[in-house]
Amino acid sequence: MPAAVLLRTFNALLLIKMWFGFGFRALRTYAPYITLPFAAVVGFLGYKIESTISKKHTPYREPIKEARNERLITDESLQSAADVEKLRYSANVLGKNLSPSLQ
Repeated sequence: MPAAVLLRTFNALLLIKMWFGFGFRALRTYAPYITLPFAAVVGFLGYKIESTISKKHTPYREPIKEARNERLITDESLQSAADVEKLRYSANVLGKNLSPSLQ
């Protein structure tokens, strides 16, 4: 009796091994046809999960170009082209960050 059970188990294992070989060969052959639907399902589920978790409304922000233009218009230092501080002569350029030991 144990020999018959052992033989049946061995035959079942051989059959499983054979079908795994067929299955992996089929997976390797038809990989593009299997991966595309799988990736589509995973992407769809991820999209749905993300849409339920994330915020629904993004507040309006002024475009960067418009904000920069408004800032340049209202900037007080650019009211006169001749009155720019960087155009004025400063006494000593190298003396701005003078070390305490050199003072």
